Amino acid sequence: MHTPIAKHSTESNHCATRTRRAYPTVRAIALLAGLQLSLTCLGVAAAASPARSAQDDWAPGRVLVEPLAGYAPDAFDDALKGVRGRHRKLGQSNLHVVEFTANMSEKAVVQALSRNPHFKFVELDRRVKSTFAPNDPYFGSEWHLTKVGAPSAWDLSQGAGITIAILDSGVDASHPDLAANLVPGYNFVDNNTNTADVCGHGTAVAGTAAASSNNATGVAGVSGQSRIMPVRIAYFDSGMNSCYAYYSTVASGITYAADHGARVANVSYGGVAGSAAVQSAAQYMKNKGGLVFVSAGNNGIDEGIAPTTTMIPVSATDGNDTRTSWSSYGSFVALSAPGAGIWTTSQGGTYQGWSGTSFSSPLAAGVAALMMGAQPALDGASIESLMYVTAVDLGAAGRDPYYGYGRVNAAAAVQAAATTTVAVDSQAPTSAITAPKANVTVSGLVPIGVAAADNLGVAQVQLQVNGTTMAIDTSSPFGFSWDSTGVANGMATLVAVAYDAAGNATASAPIAVNVANGIVAPVPDTTAPSLRIVNPVAGSVAGTVSVSLSASDNNGAAGISQKLYIDGALKASATGSSLAYSWNTRKVAAGSHTIQAVARDAAGNTSSISVVVVR
Repeated sequence: MHTPIAKHSTESNHCATRTRRAYPTVRAIALLAGLQLSLTCLGVAAAASPARSAQDDWAPGRVLVEPLAGYAPDAFDDALKGVRGRHRKLGQSNLHVVEFTANMSEKAVVQALSRNPHFKFVELDRRVKSTFAPNDPYFGSEWHLTKVGAPSAWDLSQGAGITIAILDSGVDASHPDLAANLVPGYNFVDNNTNTADVCGHGTAVAGTAAASSNNATGVAGVSGQSRIMPVRIAYFDSGMNSCYAYYSTVASGITYAADHGARVANVSYGGVAGSAAVQSAAQYMKNKGGLVFVSAGNNGIDEGIAPTTTMIPVSATDGNDTRTSWSSYGSFVALSAPGAGIWTTSQGGTYQGWSGTSFSSPLAAGVAALMMGAQPALDGASIESLMYVTAVDLGAAGRDPYYGYGRVNAAAAVQAAATTTVAVDSQAPTSAITAPKANVTVSGLVPIGVAAADNLGVAQVQLQVNGTTMAIDTSSPFGFSWDSTGVANGMATLVAVAYDAAGNATASAPIAVNVANGIVAPVPDTTAPSLRIVNPVAGSVAGTVSVSLSASDNNGAAGISQKLYIDGALKASATGSSLAYSWNTRKVAAGSHTIQAVARDAAGNTSSISVVVVR
């Protein structure tokens, strides 16, 4: 179970303390190749962990890390030795939770690990609070549905066939207005399948999005025929009398939702839009055709969070289409929706009026589900764009910090989705390698930076070395960790190929670099290579999956040859320490599939490993 923090000073809508980095110079690459962090070399040997204060509202003993694509698992393990840390992967994403036992503060660990050029970001696992205002008066009616034009939208779609993941405190599975729409979910607080509601908040949020419609019972959700996937990310803090989640449980929940087929996810917890880890998880879901909606917060202030294209933050309006006094705002807000006096489901089969951006967010999420139900072929980016252009523009013309693009308009948005012809995207992305520079000398682990852009978004970038795909990155900023020991000394050619969701691809201009690694003296070899399937892990998969392999050998990586099989069919092969393959699971049958990797060294020793996944 995630350890609750005893004291809490203010509502947790802070941005994360984190470090994003530019890619280093070639000189830095050479100096940092094969880096193993230690307390002494990081200059923090004397940095004993101070006593935690009421301001330290983050998880003790853990941080969040995303390594560059292709970063070898052994190198990752070595990089954590200085903080005596262990990492665990979040679902099929590239996000990792690092738990450490060193006598260091969490901030010191963030600073220490951020010096590794093979990490995209390192951030504190901050605690965030549910965003509801239980003392506000409620109207006792579903005024919000009429305000956004939901009855007109229902003539075209009621969200059938679309799953909405409710990342919250759980859901009351016995509620008569929710039971029929529920599908299995998961509990990331206790790591089990018990998704019972521990706070009541999740039940109310779920009903706002997708309480059953046309069942002569209680209330109607915005998307009353959509399925509800309860994903518990929060626990009840009795001292604060409120529900709290962590960045890590939020990111885990989004990844789970994407891997298990949800098209929409809602997170009604303040401050998550400022987390690099949550943004990465949201982009992971967006790459699979989904969308993540988050609440703006209830602090009534500009939260100072930078805008992001990975998710849709929603502020709250009242019956007069005015931002509520308690709704947070800022340049990160993308939409607004009714959030005051929302009549919805409550625990124990009851109904109640609730207020907060906790309810404007699932209302907008429900509209997205209606649109997807009306036109299932539209991807998340297209749904997002149509929501923005059909929103009722409030405040200053165009996007503004109080209402974003405007108050969500279900009637217009669903009409636009239903009548939109799914256009064929023929515009290819752009791609360029930004680091290292051409003709420089490199060795060991080499960070590689890539700039890629597309009119509708880049779905993935593949790194090719001498014509073989070595790693795949699916989230911006795009970058890789390349083990140059896997090729012979001399000139090697690097190419970055960017793909969009339609499959259009563009290869960057090739970059030639001089590989100069120390020569390993061969020894009599009877030891088979060590081999790992880094991704995917056993479990569910959906959409396009980045399959990645990593191998090492006692006589060096240059002599290794690898082959990748899926259900017995050869899909890719390569030499060296890494191999990557982009697998479109939409083209395979539902059910179990076996991924097998085989590695062979120069002496003919072989090893094999496999993993079973379920589509």
